[in-house]
Amino acid sequence: MKRVMRDRRTVATRVLLSYAIVTLAFSLVVGWSVAAMRKAARDAVTMRAGYLPLALVLRDAVGSQDVWNTQLNHVTAAKNPADQRVWFELALRGGRTKTFGELRSALERAFEGGEAPSGGVEDLRREVTEIERFLDGDRELVARLFDSLTERNEARAEQLRDHLVTRGHQAKRRLSQLEQRVERLVDSLISEAQRRERWAMRFLVALAAFTLVVGVGMAAYARRILAPLGAVTARAKAVASGDLTPRPVAQSNDELGELAITFEAMVGAIARANAELLAAERLATIGKMAAHVTHEIRNPLSSLALNVELLEEELGDGAEARALLRAIKGEIERLTTISERYLSVARRKPPRLEREDVGQICRDAAAFVRGELERHHVSVKLSVEPDLPALAVDEGQIRQALLNLLRNAREAMPSGGTVELRAERTGEGGVVLTVEDEGAGIGEEARARLFEPFYTTKTHGTGLGLAITREIVEAHGGKITCEPREPHGTRFEVRLPAGTDAPSEAGGASG
Repeated sequence: MKRVMRDRRTVATRVLLSYAIVTLAFSLVVGWSVAAMRKAARDAVTMRAGYLPLALVLRDAVGSQDVWNTQLNHVTAAKNPADQRVWFELALRGGRTKTFGELRSALERAFEGGEAPSGGVEDLRREVTEIERFLDGDRELVARLFDSLTERNEARAEQLRDHLVTRGHQAKRRLSQLEQRVERLVDSLISEAQRRERWAMRFLVALAAFTLVVGVGMAAYARRILAPLGAVTARAKAVASGDLTPRPVAQSNDELGELAITFEAMVGAIARANAELLAAERLATIGKMAAHVTHEIRNPLSSLALNVELLEEELGDGAEARALLRAIKGEIERLTTISERYLSVARRKPPRLEREDVGQICRDAAAFVRGELERHHVSVKLSVEPDLPALAVDEGQIRQALLNLLRNAREAMPSGGTVELRAERTGEGGVVLTVEDEGAGIGEEARARLFEPFYTTKTHGTGLGLAITREIVEAHGGKITCEPREPHGTRFEVRLPAGTDAPSEAGGASG
């Protein structure tokens, strides 16, 4: 029982666990939703603050290179080459430096999260650096071009211009390729973001469905956990209406299962208490009647017995008459014994407890009844464990209980046999007394009523012997049980607890 209690899971724990699972599932959905939204927000910020400026800077760079190429085409025809030289030198010193600085800055902002696919941002940086280095070669060529124009060397100027135009077209092509590459890269990142968004939506729907399933499952689980509470309520209403019939209890390893078991145990205790109360009231009524009847017949029986003895003396040697008188005397003695037994039930006193050697009481009882049993071809086997604890008992009442059990065992073996009496120590410091016979045994239905007053399976008997025995044992705080003995026979066990203190009114239930 202790292990069951230790391994028991409480209803509160199980309900809390079910709601914890629902909360966990819900938290998973919410957490994933928040993560997905934050990721989408980061992608939008990256697109606005990184990819778009990078595309614009590249487009401006391509446009600036177009303007450069256009100006080169007309430089040899300019009327004032000095003014053109100022424009080209400003474009070389400021425009291109600024453009490529903005390009590198936009490139860093666009891919600072490491979102670039295979090839990565390093290739883009390398390409930008190579284009810038390639265009740096225009400085010397531009200076030589305008020197040729100043010197009126038109052929040399035309040659340098054509070379600069060719380089300009090459730079524009490389910038355009870089722009297209970035566009493809941005397109791939956008496609990846869209794919991730679609996957996130599907996963979110799956998580929501999972949360719904978990919620419904946990609700059903909680309903099943609390179902025994409704059964206990219905059972309580049935008991309140008077139904004390024992009912099976569904096993449940929690407080509700323990409540149901305890409730059924309480119902059983109430039923037993009612039965015992009815039996006690019946016994009390019969006891009063028995006391009255016994009181009324004891004096006549005494007179009859005295007159029979006198008549026996008067008759002298009449053998037949003496036989009749002995028969009458035997019946009078039997009636006297029965009346005394009824009177003992009606007037039983509480036990007078003193520390006694229970083993010695067993030896005395066996010795007292041995002759009587042997006349009926029944032998007594006595077994007393050494150093039994002394118990607070009423010696006379315990001896009477043992004599009742021993005589009952003798009557169960009309053809003779062996009755065994054992006295052994219990683990709680008490003593268990066992009486076994080798008779035919007692049926289960008869065993259930064996200790009821006036119930007997014998043709001649009052049905009070075992009832008195149980009353004595229970007045000592003990318990008596009857079980079948293998291969045949019956076993009675009397368990007397250690430190027995009998109630002050024990035994008074009989009237």
